[in-house]
Amino acid sequence: MTINAPAPMLVAMYIVAAERQGHDPAAVMGTAQNDVLKEYVARGTYIYPPKPSLRLAADLMAYCSEELPRFNAISISGYHIRDAGSTAVQEMAFTFANAIAYIEATMERGVSIDDVAPRISWIFNTQNNFLEEVAKYRALRRMWAKLLKERFKAEDPRSWMLRTHVQTGGATLTAQQPEVNIIRAALQGLASVLGGVQSLALSCYDEALALPTEEAQRIAVRTQQVIGYESGVPNTADPLAGSYYIEHLTNELEKKAWEYMDKVEDIGGAVEAIETGYYQREIQEAAYAYQREIDEGKRTIVGVNQFANENEEPQIIFRVNPAVERAQIKRLDDARQSRDSAAVEASLARLREVCSNGDQPAGQAGNLMPPIVDAVRTYASVGEICGVMRDVFGDYQPPTAV
Repeated sequence: MTINAPAPMLVAMYIVAAERQGHDPAAVMGTAQNDVLKEYVARGTYIYPPKPSLRLAADLMAYCSEELPRFNAISISGYHIRDAGSTAVQEMAFTFANAIAYIEATMERGVSIDDVAPRISWIFNTQNNFLEEVAKYRALRRMWAKLLKERFKAEDPRSWMLRTHVQTGGATLTAQQPEVNIIRAALQGLASVLGGVQSLALSCYDEALALPTEEAQRIAVRTQQVIGYESGVPNTADPLAGSYYIEHLTNELEKKAWEYMDKVEDIGGAVEAIETGYYQREIQEAAYAYQREIDEGKRTIVGVNQFANENEEPQIIFRVNPAVERAQIKRLDDARQSRDSAAVEASLARLREVCSNGDQPAGQAGNLMPPIVDAVRTYASVGEICGVMRDVFGDYQPPTAV
């Protein structure tokens, strides 16, 4: 599930749904993205300040380690950082710095590193610099193994593994000549596979215009299938290993990413880097430099600043059926009318009480997941649960320096 700030509520709904169908929640399998820190620097879909948001994410990770042994409580994302305009090095460094914050917060709750690390997965972003992207995934694997072995003293080999999904770069797609995006996605997908990723999805050629059409989705899937079944590339592990330039790029990316991570450590860690606006400024400056190169003609974007078509016709795009929205609103209204309002209020009051313990050490504050699950059992809505936490934690206001 690509869900972040409300991830605990969505996982709680899976738990309650399993219970009501007569299943043991411990058998539930899945993954929640639950990576709220990148929201402050990339997408902006946060609610609370970074520290209580980190508490929520870590509480879910600790809860799953004890109650949902088959559920992966976090999938840490470099994708959105890259799509926001970062360089490949910034994507690597900031994503790993965020991971350190999640791991340390979870370990403060009594979870061992070899309980949490094997269940961490990732999503990164592959863009158009083909060889750099191949080298990036090779460097990421080396860095993660080193970080887990040397810093966190993980002993389970599964803790050292970088299990990553990749989505090809949405920000690289153009509204102009959108069919050219098929070529971009194919090259990005091939670079990802050459880099050794475990899972892949291609952004659709019309995503710069709207939600993808069925045709665009089909072409994206077929592109992956050609890479997977016709190219022969997946038949060899690390097929570009030994190439002088690939090895050089791998070493350079790793070196520069460690340097960035050291800067974040000097600031005080990921949360402090967000609160001071360091992440945001670095990404904004990188995005500005990239766009300036395009505007000045120093970087070519096919169909945009070179090889453009005159009088290009508008494209047919996907439209959401308004009836779907109306039906969902009616379902929510019906649930609110039929539920036990007193039980809802009591569950939300208990959640508020646990939220208010946030100034205590992690092990004493109380895990927020049990009261969230109880609130879901009473049919409290996501908005109502988040509203209670908003009352206690407040709304996040980004630093004015950004």
